[in-house]
Amino acid sequence: MKELEYPFDPEYVLKKKKSLKRALLESGSSFIEKKIAILGGSTTNDIKNLLEVFLLNYGIKPSFYESEYNQYYEDGMFPNAELEAFAPDVIYIHTSSRNISSFPDLSDDRETVQKKLDNTYNRFEQLWKRLADVYKCPIIQNNFELPFYRLMGNKDCVDFRGRVNFITRLNLKFYDYAQETQNFFIHDINYESASYGLEKWSAPYYWHMYKYAMCVPAIPYISFNVANIIKSIFGKNKKVLDLDMDNTLWGGIIGDDGAENIEIGQETSLGQTYAEFQNYIKQQKQLGVILAINSKNEESVALTGLERPDSVLKKEDFISIKANWNPKIMNLQETARELNLLPESFVFVDDNPAEREIIIQNSPGTAVPVMDGVENYIQTLDRSGFFEVTNFSADDMKRNEMYQANKLREESQNSFADYGEYLYSLDMKGTIRPFESVYMSRISQLSNKSNQFNLTTKRYSQAEIEADAADENKITLYGKLEDKFGDNGVVSVVIGTKNREKNELHMDLWLMSCRVLKRDMEFAMMDELVAKCRESGITKIIGYYYPTAKNAMVREFYGTQGFTKTSEDEKGNTVWEFIIPENYENKNRYISVNGKAVTKK
Repeated sequence: MKELEYPFDPEYVLKKKKSLKRALLESGSSFIEKKIAILGGSTTNDIKNLLEVFLLNYGIKPSFYESEYNQYYEDGMFPNAELEAFAPDVIYIHTSSRNISSFPDLSDDRETVQKKLDNTYNRFEQLWKRLADVYKCPIIQNNFELPFYRLMGNKDCVDFRGRVNFITRLNLKFYDYAQETQNFFIHDINYESASYGLEKWSAPYYWHMYKYAMCVPAIPYISFNVANIIKSIFGKNKKVLDLDMDNTLWGGIIGDDGAENIEIGQETSLGQTYAEFQNYIKQQKQLGVILAINSKNEESVALTGLERPDSVLKKEDFISIKANWNPKIMNLQETARELNLLPESFVFVDDNPAEREIIIQNSPGTAVPVMDGVENYIQTLDRSGFFEVTNFSADDMKRNEMYQANKLREESQNSFADYGEYLYSLDMKGTIRPFESVYMSRISQLSNKSNQFNLTTKRYSQAEIEADAADENKITLYGKLEDKFGDNGVVSVVIGTKNREKNELHMDLWLMSCRVLKRDMEFAMMDELVAKCRESGITKIIGYYYPTAKNAMVREFYGTQGFTKTSEDEKGNTVWEFIIPENYENKNRYISVNGKAVTKK
């Protein structure tokens, strides 16, 4: 919904929150449902209401537990039957500098100030650890905004007794904890308040009148940014920047002006602005964002812009280059097919409002930010939260390399008349093992991102993945795959629950990354699953398929694995069973798994 995309009108969003919510619920969109507990150190009602609207816009339908005013510590630190029964999927602790009860006095010595700092921090750390232990879900914690006054003026940031100094040191301790702790995330109200304007943000009127720790007009920004963290946790980030070229990556029309006359580089102020934007785009690649070109141009002419020595972006930075005279919607859809991604994973970046409107009308779900003035490009993309980082793995850093390797695989495939011979030629090596701590983050990330090849559509937090890994009644497997072109990383996940009385395994989750479809990885996972079942005395595997708008391609997955369908309801939900035969033969023919060679058949 355009009204909820950055840069939104905060007053409009506040005023129309009920009608916006109603429109989103009636839109026919599919939602994942999540339970969110808000533990507040101040009034949180409008924060909750607007958080709901922004989450609905991201395809997440939330229900809420909301603490009473300033009961965040009591609700989280002591037994709480209501919160325990609610069983939150995420806990958001909304505190602010107003909740710091023991600031330094000018008469304090260093030891006294340090004790106040440690006591303030330790109180929060105890709260976080108890919440993590009891509720086993991601925790989002506000850092602290700077105080709205400085008793010592500029020296307040330097002197150990200054409030600015105290808050800065306290924030650093929060950050150290976040770096060392999985499933713990900082919501940066310190940055938000600075961006908004600290004087307006911290206007005392709103505290004394309503007990809001920030001005009411700033609330939409808080809710929007918390929503960005939550949608990232649950795999709702975008994946691709689909970029125009003329007047987007450089100034001017390269087909008319020639590469030598476009605005890029350090010679002019406008050229510097485009160069800065290109540098920002290149940094997105480091996060694992996929870069693609979608331009109305002759490809040979368009590439001369990237060949300029002062162009920060080069041809090799892009996984896909569509520079032609086709409608851009066709180019975007073709790129999505090539990458095995859905168009809703794309952010379409184009300075032309007519081109943007075509994408809006014909590709629902694709993000189409308003690119108005190159000097605003970075801010628009950056503050939209398309690629909000919560988990950042080695696989993310290598994502562009993985897609480049996939292009090489496709080129190699074209040289083989027989697909089986092509698969043998890849020299594939798989690692399939029970969940290991080093991959917990990636496994959770994959469960939240995979849509097309997720049979039960279940989403798992890292805490839930860790709990299943430690559960003796679970069988867990992750699968990694590499070949002569590169390492695909963790690409498949299986979780099953044992019924020891009936010697059955009931499948909770079976998913695979679409980038390794039709490479025999699904059969390799099945073989290892059967082996693990035999070790546990399991004789029957029960599989479940729950249809969505995105996973129709795996409707008959269990059938291809030798399962028999036992039931199907009016919604298309199916149940399958596989009785493990005494003489089970491995189905995988092409992947060497855990160092065991495959025999060519």
